[in-house]
Amino acid sequence: MVYQIASFLLDVAAGLLGGACLLRLYMQYQRIGFGNPIGRFVFALTDWLVLPLRRVLPAMGRVDTASLVGAYLLQLAQYGLLYLLMGRGAGAELLPLLALFGLVRLVLSSLTGLLIVYAILSWVRSDSPISDVIDRLCAPLLRPLRRVIPLVGGVDLSPLVLLLLLQVGAIVLASLQKAVVG
Repeated sequence: MVYQIASFLLDVAAGLLGGACLLRLYMQYQRIGFGNPIGRFVFALTDWLVLPLRRVLPAMGRVDTASLVGAYLLQLAQYGLLYLLMGRGAGAELLPLLALFGLVRLVLSSLTGLLIVYAILSWVRSDSPISDVIDRLCAPLLRPLRRVIPLVGGVDLSPLVLLLLLQVGAIVLASLQKAVVG
């Protein structure tokens, strides 16, 4: 029971902070300004980790490597702490690989959450800066699908198709992790 509670709390903390690092990376990649409420929130959550990493990890083109490495390190810390809580003597060599799988899983779940927020905001259509940022974040992901999926009765089904693809990706990732790690 204690392990389950600790695992849950670590998953929430690493997911929130790692997701914020990934959102920072994606917003910088898409050249979305950080002067909006989402940007300020992301900076507040990630500056403590990303800014020191940025001193030693330069950006690679438009990719903020410090944010990516920060998200990976958070996943590595999560799995490391869980490993210590389990009290295992063997298997520590798998922690970097588990953290990599955790990072990819975090990317998939973050994109899923982003699309769900996008879909909800599209129903209520508010003129807030948050809805503009969410729209700008989702548009590049949905654009390829919108080219091949026609509107059905005036309804855009591309977010639903992308959600299904993300879920399939999560299933494939889980299967791959089970095959590699065991």
